[in-house]
Amino acid sequence: MTQYGSKSYLSNLLLYITEKAKQGHDSLPSLSAISEELGMSVSKLREELLVARSFGLVEVKPRIGIKILDFDFKPAVSKSLVIAISIDKELFHQYSDLRNHIEASYWYQAVSHLNQSDIEELKKIIKKAFEKLNADPIQIPHQEHRQLHSTIYKRLENVFVKGLLASYWDIYEAVGLNVYEDRRYLDRVWNYHQQIVESISQSDYLSGYQALVAHMDLLFHREQKNTSIQFE
Repeated sequence: MTQYGSKSYLSNLLLYITEKAKQGHDSLPSLSAISEELGMSVSKLREELLVARSFGLVEVKPRIGIKILDFDFKPAVSKSLVIAISIDKELFHQYSDLRNHIEASYWYQAVSHLNQSDIEELKKIIKKAFEKLNADPIQIPHQEHRQLHSTIYKRLENVFVKGLLASYWDIYEAVGLNVYEDRRYLDRVWNYHQQIVESISQSDYLSGYQALVAHMDLLFHREQKNTSIQFE
């Protein structure tokens, strides 16, 4: 029997998965085969497999088997955030503040790696957002809001930063901030977004940074006033 998990925070199966991933495997054998190798019952392995799936480490499909996924920090962060905010909704503001500092800290690194195709994508997002704002009735460009920020930071090669930022948008939707309908507020937000994209397209990263920080300050104060958290 192969020994996994002694003096470790990880379960036997999680360690087994990480070892297979390090060895370059993209899938796992059947649970019965793993059971024989680890000396564990199949029922216990099924329990640990649920944990592995919740962390986004594996994907299970009928007739295909257990696929090992590339590491993604987002699943673990998102689940932890849901628990935290279900206990105390004020913790959302702390995470929002953390996200603001992350985006500000990585701004120059992120925008300096964007290419012309990325910039054109940002311009299309701005155009689509204003089309929604000018529609009758007005449409909330939440999807465009998420796409805009995600595109700006898409070239970062830091799996932890990207996971933290992506988790913010999941929780942003969960607390209902994507359905806020104050037209004056939305116009201000998207005017800042337009300034950000124009600055990026002109390689004026300082002006873009200043618009980003002003936009975040506006958003942070709105979140503190309008958050009503309900998880079902």
